[in-house]
Amino acid sequence: MKVREEKLKSIIEWSEKNADIRILLLTSSLANPFAPVDEFSDLDIEFIFENNTNYISDKSWILNFGNPIAMIEEDESCFDNKHAMKMVLYEDGVKADFKLYSKSNFIEESEQKELPEDWDIGYKILIDKDGITKQMLKPTYQISIIKKPSEREFQNLINDFWWDTTYVAKCLARDEIFYAKFMSETVIRTEYLIPLIEWHIASENNWNITTNKYGRLFKKYLTQEMWTKTENTFSGSNIKENWTALFSMADLVSEIGTELSNKLGYKYPDKLEKDVRKYLTELKTKI
Repeated sequence: MKVREEKLKSIIEWSEKNADIRILLLTSSLANPFAPVDEFSDLDIEFIFENNTNYISDKSWILNFGNPIAMIEEDESCFDNKHAMKMVLYEDGVKADFKLYSKSNFIEESEQKELPEDWDIGYKILIDKDGITKQMLKPTYQISIIKKPSEREFQNLINDFWWDTTYVAKCLARDEIFYAKFMSETVIRTEYLIPLIEWHIASENNWNITTNKYGRLFKKYLTQEMWTKTENTFSGSNIKENWTALFSMADLVSEIGTELSNKLGYKYPDKLEKDVRKYLTELKTKI
């Protein structure tokens, strides 16, 4: 993306001329050789200042890289007093996430025995005026790789899934769409369905794969049949559609959960599923 490359170039040039800046890092997907990158990928930039105080309080410096149309600012208290953030969407469509370190805090972070997650995903040193980054560990790019669950993790997830489907069913029976959506989308999809699909994909790729955040790459790695089943778990505001989506979730979790239990040698709670399915069906038929 030419406009993003030009913005990065302007950031580098400004940093080279700015005596307050001692180090400049590019991080995240643009610094990870295994990460998918497209025209929508953000610029993740870390400025390491001799003292970052003025750059946290004064945001005028972000105008050096274009005209911002939206911005989120977070001070150091949001990050254990290690750094601040300014996340900027520019008029040209480029989104830049600026992390602002003081030199002392950066040195303390970089001397840890293990790289922080943000750096282990990938980083590229763009500027180092003092040679401080020489001691930094190299990224392993492994932090986002999907890990094999323990039997307890697997069974807890399956158990919690079946338990929480009952809340969705009761809400649908009461015509309470807001809470039904909260439970099905915020809780069940995010906490149970997404991790389960991640495990399914990883199990078919020797546990050496990432699907990015919250299933961004699911469509790329699932078979067409499995993707269609996943699509069927989504619904709109219609109560009847939500009942269909709930049972589609149940079917998908049952299929993937049973398959994984066989692969991993873990026990699947068949009786729990049978009993909860009976409960869900009874609630649905009362309407």
